[in-house]
Amino acid sequence: MFRNGQKDERRASGPIWRLREDQLCPPARFGGRYIWGIVNITPDSFYDGGKHSSAESALEHACLLRNQGADVLDLGGASSRPGARDVPAAEEIRRVLPVLSSLQRERERSESAGASLRFPLLSVDTWRADVARAVLEAGADIINDISAFVWEPELLEVVADCRPGYVLMHCQGRPGTMQAAPHYQNVVDEVLAFFEDRLNTIVRAGLPEEHVILDPGIGFGKRLEHNLALLRGMERLLDFGRPVLLGISQKSIFNDLLGLERTERGTATDILTALMAARGVAHHRVHDVASTLRALRLAEACHGV
Repeated sequence: MFRNGQKDERRASGPIWRLREDQLCPPARFGGRYIWGIVNITPDSFYDGGKHSSAESALEHACLLRNQGADVLDLGGASSRPGARDVPAAEEIRRVLPVLSSLQRERERSESAGASLRFPLLSVDTWRADVARAVLEAGADIINDISAFVWEPELLEVVADCRPGYVLMHCQGRPGTMQAAPHYQNVVDEVLAFFEDRLNTIVRAGLPEEHVILDPGIGFGKRLEHNLALLRGMERLLDFGRPVLLGISQKSIFNDLLGLERTERGTATDILTALMAARGVAHHRVHDVASTLRALRLAEACHGV
């Protein structure tokens, strides 16, 4: 491990990230930046309002994002928007598993046919141990956990046993109440201390650090000033020594800062994504893969990302 600004030779190419069976994360399709396409299989998504809540529609959307160039398909069966209510594990599994299983079968067919284009990695956004266990058995590569296994400690046992790629995210509070009164003395220091504590616990439990990437949790128990401080302090997060996943797509930060309504935030999302990619963020979780890739290509052509 290296922490708090202590760099080593890995920084030039970025720290490695391991997935199931200790496999290295394959190269990104474009410019060393991984694009995570969001597939919300929920009736109450803040972005699409349940447009892809059926398995058929979600699968169709996942295939669209794959064809647009997504490196990862991130499936979610429970909304984590501010004010969202918890969804029982059985319902979350009912929503996600058919879509994941269909994608896994398609991946197997693609690989057996020797397809030239790599099939995206499969991630599931969940904090529940039973959901994680079910989707990992069905072929998921990554567990994207907004809770840092605080809300359901049994999740740590599952990821330590199965050793997938694991997203460790910072969230103050839970979705139902997290935006009521978030408070920090120094949000960057506190998020880094949180990651240090959680990573130590993860490693002691049996999941090697190389399986973990970090998400500062923009908008999760944070006001505008906290979100901006984390974005401005991105180099400190990168110097922590693990890859960083950033989820800023279409979020309320663009309303707080620019007065943009939900349907008006696409351009701002692309600009901020390109800015963060230029500063070294490798993983970007977005709703519009095609638009994000255009922004990154333009940034690379003019400046280099």
